[in-house]
Amino acid sequence: MRKLTRDDIVDIAAYERERSEFRRHVIDVKKRRRVEVGEQVTLVFENLDTMRFQIQEIMRAERIVLDERTQEELDIYNELLPEPGQLTATLFIEVSEQARVKEVLDQMWGLDQTGTTYFQIGGGERVMGLYEGGHSHESKISAVHYVTFTFTAAQVQALVDGAEPVRLIVDHPNYQRDITLSDDVRRSLAEDFQATE
Repeated sequence: MRKLTRDDIVDIAAYERERSEFRRHVIDVKKRRRVEVGEQVTLVFENLDTMRFQIQEIMRAERIVLDERTQEELDIYNELLPEPGQLTATLFIEVSEQARVKEVLDQMWGLDQTGTTYFQIGGGERVMGLYEGGHSHESKISAVHYVTFTFTAAQVQALVDGAEPVRLIVDHPNYQRDITLSDDVRRSLAEDFQATE
């Protein structure tokens, strides 16, 4: 998948004119890229549209007009876009009751360790999620994480072909859940691999 460039980003006035339509488009895109793994973990797989939306919304909220500040946002969010053979996601630990936030997050300590979150394609090897560092410290874990999944060529082909079920699994001592991806989600994620060819 290519990276976003300055040419992809419009100024605040131009964004205001397109915002409603673009926002509807991104909501539709995210429906096919949002995977709920049980009741407390949700992953949203990022692509050019979702990252462009994040940048434009930050520019709008913070009234960013300087080129160097825009480039800073591009540099930050381009890091979250997948390289060839990868999928990247923002993982949210969902807590509906404000009073239970600390309790739930405490129970999820260690979720951001290698081996807890992975794809399983049919009966093949696992595709492990690698969490970006810096979202946990001491005994506290963040509710938001960035995860990268790196696939072999054979695993990419298996996901794209769709002949075998693709499961997304969270395997943590206090939270074991999995879900089989719908065909819509699988096809949407397969587009990320095809975009790198």
